Amino acid sequence: MSLDPARFTHALCRAPARSAVHGIRADGGPDPDFPGLVAEHEAYVATLRELGLAVEVLPPLDDFPDALFTEDVALTFPEGAILLRPGAPSRAGEVEYIRAPLTACHKRLLEMTGPGYADGGDILRLSDRVIIGLSARTDRAGAEELAGLLAELGYRAEIAETPPGVLHFKTGCGLIDERTILAVPALAACPEFDGLEVVTTPPGEEAAANILRIRDTVLVGDRWLATHALLAARGIEVRPLATDQIAHIDAGLSCMSLRW
Repeated sequence: MSLDPARFTHALCRAPARSAVHGIRADGGPDPDFPGLVAEHEAYVATLRELGLAVEVLPPLDDFPDALFTEDVALTFPEGAILLRPGAPSRAGEVEYIRAPLTACHKRLLEMTGPGYADGGDILRLSDRVIIGLSARTDRAGAEELAGLLAELGYRAEIAETPPGVLHFKTGCGLIDERTILAVPALAACPEFDGLEVVTTPPGEEAAANILRIRDTVLVGDRWLATHALLAARGIEVRPLATDQIAHIDAGLSCMSLRW
């Protein structure tokens, strides 16, 4: 199936709970500032709405600090949604809280049953296929099960390797446009990118790779000025957004919404 992976009309977000400051992080580090985290999330939601998306914001879940990252627990397409199996045990319970909102918005709801795992942060949609990255949160059994569910919705999947030290596949790459990928140097030679143009992140701005394309606009962290210039030089409309607080809990722009 061919799709424009950024022509979204809807998004599903979840407000941060106060417990979000204790969210998972791979390398420790300080907690985010809660008011700052809320401000970043609200600016993100407002931007999606300004870009024309109908956004539903679900209530916070204090028992699940990472629940504001709705992208990790499901995939959403016009044809239906897929409930995933997050690779972090502390996030498994989030899936049940996203089931009803997805059922209300999608005519089909498929579900991973295991034993493998897959996080939405490891899933990159292209115009002609979906790439599933293997990582600490997505194993091969989960990727293979997910590929089968994607096929039921009409999407072809490929399984890729995520380089060591990159938390999620999309931590290291994102779509600039339908035929162009922004990637960290460690992902630039990914075989699954064959046929696409790959632009590498400027030196010192590897954290900018988790961009989010919404229609013809690319959302990018506001600190990454060289990346802004790189994208602007390609004629891309850039929307900088603050990500300082969400970065404390290993997150970026794509993970704060489910989009279709």
